[in-house]
Amino acid sequence: MLSRTLNRTDYRGWVRVLGIALFAVATAISARLSVLTPLSPVPLTMQVMVVLASGLLLGPRDGFIAQLVYLQAVLLGAPATASGLIGPAAFAGPTAGYLIAFPLAALVAGWFGQRASARLAWRALGALLGVAVIYALGTAWLAVYLGGMAQAVRAGVLPFVVADALKAVIAVGIVSTRR
Repeated sequence: MLSRTLNRTDYRGWVRVLGIALFAVATAISARLSVLTPLSPVPLTMQVMVVLASGLLLGPRDGFIAQLVYLQAVLLGAPATASGLIGPAAFAGPTAGYLIAFPLAALVAGWFGQRASARLAWRALGALLGVAVIYALGTAWLAVYLGGMAQAVRAGVLPFVVADALKAVIAVGIVSTRR
């Protein structure tokens, strides 16, 4: 009986590690599938959807860790950003604030996704607040980069609001079909 319990515990640990690794890789892949927009130095990617899904599916802690693993890979030189920047340079460009926001967005989405039996409304709220976290940190950094908050909102928020809302809906839909 004890060996059966240990094996089950080991299995759960490996599943956790695998989920974290898969979401870190999915975030990297979703970054490379990008579309440059003429109005912004920020490309359109599917990263927001993957970041939100990581928090909603893995939970706040593991979603946070998955995004930290992704950022660590970028810092160590993995070509895993939409801009193609690697290492410390990725954290000095116009999208650095968005990248840094990913772990917190996954944490927020995951935390709300686990509330009140993870009802749809809580998951949707978590996803929308996760997007707000990404916008807050991303826009703040972009404002420094572009020289003003108004320019940052025009370049880093307005062109993406509809697409990011749709990505949040998709992330919530993916999670809702699993539960």
